[in-house]
Amino acid sequence: MVKITKEAALEYHLSGKPGKIEVKPTKPYSTQTDLSLAYSPGVAFPCLEIQKDGDDAYKYTSKGNLVAVISNGTAVLGLGDIGAMSGKPVMEGKGLLFKIYGGIDVFDIEINEKDPEKFCETVERIAPTFGGINLEDIKAPECFYIEERLKKTLDIPVMHDDQHGTAIISAAGLKNALEVNGKKIDKVKIVVSGAGAAAISCTKLYMALGAKKENIVMIDSKGVITADRQGLNEQKKLFATTRKDIHTLAEAVKGADVFVGLSKGNILTKDMVRSMADQPIVFALANPVPEISFEDAMESRPDVLMSTGRSDYPNQINNVIGFPYIFRGALDVHASAINEEMKMAAVNAIADLAKQPVPDVVNDVYHVNNLTFGPSYFIPKPVDPRLITEVSAAVAQAAIKSGVARTTITDWEAYKNKLREMLGQESKLTQKLYDTARKHPQRVVFAEGTHPTMLKAAVQAKNEGICYPILLGNDERIEKLAKELELSLDGVEIVNLRHDNQSERRERYAKILADKRQRQGYTFQEANDKMFERNYFGMMMVETGDADAFITGLYTKYSNTIKVAKEVIGIQPGYKNFATMHIINTGKNVYYISDTLINRRPDTDVLIDIARMSASAVRFFNEEPKMAMISYSNFGTDDSGSPTVVHAAVEELQKRYPHLAIDGEMQVNFALNSKLRDEKYPFSRLKGKEVNTLVFPNLSCANNIYKLLQSVDNDVEIIGPIQMGLNKPIHFTDFECSVRDVVNIVSVAVLDAYVQKIKEGIGTF
Repeated sequence: MVKITKEAALEYHLSGKPGKIEVKPTKPYSTQTDLSLAYSPGVAFPCLEIQKDGDDAYKYTSKGNLVAVISNGTAVLGLGDIGAMSGKPVMEGKGLLFKIYGGIDVFDIEINEKDPEKFCETVERIAPTFGGINLEDIKAPECFYIEERLKKTLDIPVMHDDQHGTAIISAAGLKNALEVNGKKIDKVKIVVSGAGAAAISCTKLYMALGAKKENIVMIDSKGVITADRQGLNEQKKLFATTRKDIHTLAEAVKGADVFVGLSKGNILTKDMVRSMADQPIVFALANPVPEISFEDAMESRPDVLMSTGRSDYPNQINNVIGFPYIFRGALDVHASAINEEMKMAAVNAIADLAKQPVPDVVNDVYHVNNLTFGPSYFIPKPVDPRLITEVSAAVAQAAIKSGVARTTITDWEAYKNKLREMLGQESKLTQKLYDTARKHPQRVVFAEGTHPTMLKAAVQAKNEGICYPILLGNDERIEKLAKELELSLDGVEIVNLRHDNQSERRERYAKILADKRQRQGYTFQEANDKMFERNYFGMMMVETGDADAFITGLYTKYSNTIKVAKEVIGIQPGYKNFATMHIINTGKNVYYISDTLINRRPDTDVLIDIARMSASAVRFFNEEPKMAMISYSNFGTDDSGSPTVVHAAVEELQKRYPHLAIDGEMQVNFALNSKLRDEKYPFSRLKGKEVNTLVFPNLSCANNIYKLLQSVDNDVEIIGPIQMGLNKPIHFTDFECSVRDVVNIVSVAVLDAYVQKIKEGIGTF
C-alpha cells in the first residue's frame, strides 16, 4: 500500500480547483431561449406542476438523484470532535464516492450544531431539496436519537452510514466467513470490542441474522459491559451480559468464535487469538491501525479468517461496498425510508456476490488471477462492477415489497442495463450487440487458446450465451491454464491442430488451399505445412464451414495476420482492399473511425474502398452513414500531398454515389462541429447533418486518434478493431485488449457471421 504523506494529501486537495466535487449544468444554456427555459419565465411551469403534486419534484428536478451528506463533525474518521468545518473534506470525499460508484449527486452540508434537537430541526427544514439523507460522523449516543427522529419526521431515506454501512458489510462478511468455516450463527460466541454507533448497529444486525444475545459480549473502554454496571445508556444496556466470570478482553475472547473490533488499534494480542476457538473469525476494523495486524493474526493462528478495514489485505470491510448502492436502489423507487428489509437485502446481495465468479477487471486491479470464494475472499472487492446491479436491485426490490416505494420497477434486466450504462460499464450499443448475438450464437474459433485473455474471453462469451467457442492450442496446456484460472471448460471445444487426430483435417484444408492458390505458386506440401499454424488452420475452419467466425491477434503481428487472411479468406468481390474500423462511444455520440490497422499509406483508390466499406459497416450497425474524409486542410486549401489524395477520393465517391452523405477533405473540428462547418462551407453535402463516420488519410492518423481518446478519457468506450471487406468473419484483436474488449469483438463477429448466413439464405431474422 502506498504511504500517504501529509504533503501529498494537502497537494491533492489543493491542486486545480480546491476540494473534490463541483456542480455542473445538465441542460443546454448557450442561448437566450435555453436560459428562459431554465429560469424565468419557463421555470414557472414545473413549479406549478410540483405545487399540484409534490412527487413531480422527482420528474422535474434533481431531487431523485440528490443526496445530502450531513455532519456536525463530532466523530470524524479517527479524529474525533474536530468541528463541522474541519470535517468538510471528509464529507466532500463521501460525495465523490457516491458519484463514482453510484452515479449519485451530493451536496455536503456541515451543520455547526451539537444540540440534537436543533440539529434535527435544521435537517428537517432543508430536507425537501433531497431524495435522501446520509448522516455522517456524528458521535454516539446523539447519533441514535438524530437518526431515529429524522426517520420518523421525514418522508425520504435517512441512514447514518457509520452505523449501518459498517453493519451491512460486516454482516455480509460474517455470514460468508461462517459458511467458510462451517459454523452456525446461532451457535457461535461473539465478542464485540467497542460500543459506539457502529458496534451497536453491527451487533443488532448480527442478531437479525440469527446470532443469540446470550452468546454476545460487548466491551467498551471500561471493560466488559455487564448488567450490574451503573450509568449505562439505553444502547449499551441492550448488550449487557449477566456473566460474572469475565471482565477483560482477554477473558472475553477465550473460546470465542468471532471477534469484531470497532475500537482502537493493537488491543488484541497473539495470545488472545490463540485462545479463541478453532477457525476463529477476526474482524479487526479499527482504522488506520487495526486491533491486531493481519500479519500478527495469521502468525498466531494460520486457521484464522481475517478481515480489516484496509485495502492492502484480504477481505476488506469497506462501507463503499454498500452505501452508494443502497441509496441508488432507494432513490430509483423514490423510497420514503431505508428500512430493515432493505438493509437485509443488501447484506444477502453482497454475501451472494462473493460466491460468484470474479470479473476479470477485479482480478486485474488486484494483480491476481484466481480470486475465488474461501478464506482469502469472502467479501466482494470495492471495485467489483456488479455491486451496483446486484445490491441496488436487491434494495429496490425490498423497498417495493415492504411498501416504502413510491414508484415501481417491473423490468429488472432493463433496470440493471440502465445502471451499467450510467456508470459506463456497458452502453446501449454493447447491450444491443450482446442481445442480438445471444439470439443467434455462432461457432467462433479463438486462435490463441493458451493465452489467458483469450481463454477468459472465450469462457465469458460462452457463459453470456454469445457463441459456441472453439479453442485452438495444446489441450493439456489449455486445461492446465483453465484450472489455474478456475475456469470451467464445459461447452468449450478444444482443437489441438498439431495432434495426429487432426491429420485428415489438415490434409483436407491443405488441398482446398493449394487448389485455391495454385496460380500463386502454392503446392500441396507448402499448404500442408501452413496447417500447423493456428491462423491458417483457424481461418480454413471458417472458409470450409467447420466454424462461423475466427478471432486472432493477441500473439500475432497484424502484418502476418493480414497476409494469411488475404491468402485463405480473400477480399469481397467489388473491393481490392480490406480495412478495419473502431467504434468510439463517447456517451453522447457514437463515431466510426477508419482505417485503424491495415492500410498504411492509402492512395485514392484505397481510400475509396475504405469509405465504401465504412458506409456498409455503419449500416451494419443500423445507422445511416454521414461521412467526413479527414485531412489537415479544408476543401482544396492545400493542393499538394495527402490532401490531394483525399480530395480526389471524395470527388470520385460523390460522382459514383450521389445520395451518400460524404464530403471533404476537411479538418476534424469542421467535421464534428456542424454549425461551424455549415457557416463556413454551406455548399457541403453534409449541411445540416451530424457526422458519425470519419475516414482518415492514413493509418497513423486513424490509429493514433482512437488511442488518444482511449488514453485521455476513461468514459470513452472503444469497440474494435472491426474487420471490413473480407469474404468471411475474420476479426482481429491486439495484445492490449482486455477480456471485455475481446468479448465485444466476438459479439460483432457473431453478428457478422449471422448476417452472412442471411445473405447466403442459410438463416433468417
